[in-house]
Amino acid sequence: MADVVVIYKTPRDAAAFDRYYAETHIPLASKMPGLRRYQLSQGPVATPAGPSGFHLIATLTFDSMAAVQAAFASREGQAAAADVPNFATGGADILLFDTRTV
Repeated sequence: MADVVVIYKTPRDAAAFDRYYAETHIPLASKMPGLRRYQLSQGPVATPAGPSGFHLIATLTFDSMAAVQAAFASREGQAAAADVPNFATGGADILLFDTRTV
């Protein structure tokens, strides 16, 4: 399996971010070919020391890194990636990695 983790930093307007993410971005990203699971953080994103500067964390699961690469190369993946600047006013980090169960 392989995961894509998107860490969205605190936006200028959290309510606008949440609305756009739910109404526009989730439908776009959900169409990425090969997507097996799409999970979102719920509620505040904290650290062991307390609050963080992060607003939302999305984890998208695929069968392999090859499937991740194919998804982002697709028309749907390109549309989802191009949409991020439309709402992520605080910025976002996108991490891609293989996973294993231990």
